[in-house]
Amino acid sequence: MIITAITPQQHDPARCNIEVDGRFFCGMQLVTVAEHRLKAGSVVTEEELSQLQLAGERQTAFDKALTHISASMKTEREIRDFLRRKGYLQDVCDHVAEKMKRYGFVDDAAYARAYVESAVPKKGARLIRMELRRKGVADEAIDAALGALGDETSSAAAVLAKYLRGKAADEKTMRRAYAHLLAKGFDHDTVRAALHALRGASDDEW
Repeated sequence: MIITAITPQQHDPARCNIEVDGRFFCGMQLVTVAEHRLKAGSVVTEEELSQLQLAGERQTAFDKALTHISASMKTEREIRDFLRRKGYLQDVCDHVAEKMKRYGFVDDAAYARAYVESAVPKKGARLIRMELRRKGVADEAIDAALGALGDETSSAAAVLAKYLRGKAADEKTMRRAYAHLLAKGFDHDTVRAALHALRGASDDEW
């Protein structure tokens, strides 16, 4: 591997982008680049660059991750993805993720519980599960967070009432409402219960 360019980062003058074989490879502290006399034309290995970045940027990456979670909780995968987008290599991402878990700054189980609590008034368990999986939360943590959910009919009814606000409750609208509730993650039985509670319909109508 040959370093083909080292360019300053516009958003962070203390760091630079390193290109290897004509493609972006990683970001790195300028002081680390200077200390190790890296320049265009230097022959390196991926392991060498990874170790240099790990030594020089552990604390910087950790500080950036802390800032990232200051506005809202994040999952471990979201932290790793954030750091990768910032140009940090796998060793740095691993170090920071493990450190944040050790200090309790990242806790996927706690994240899942908080997510379920905030999402329940607006979404069904099926959609919540899918969203948490996309965020990297393990099924065990999702199961535990969703385990406290009881009957979702009241939540579905609230979503239904909001959807129907200002609409005529004709047959076409109600069938669209049915599809809307399914898309929000409620199962068929829950959707039927919410619609029947509203219309006083028999099960055979749906």
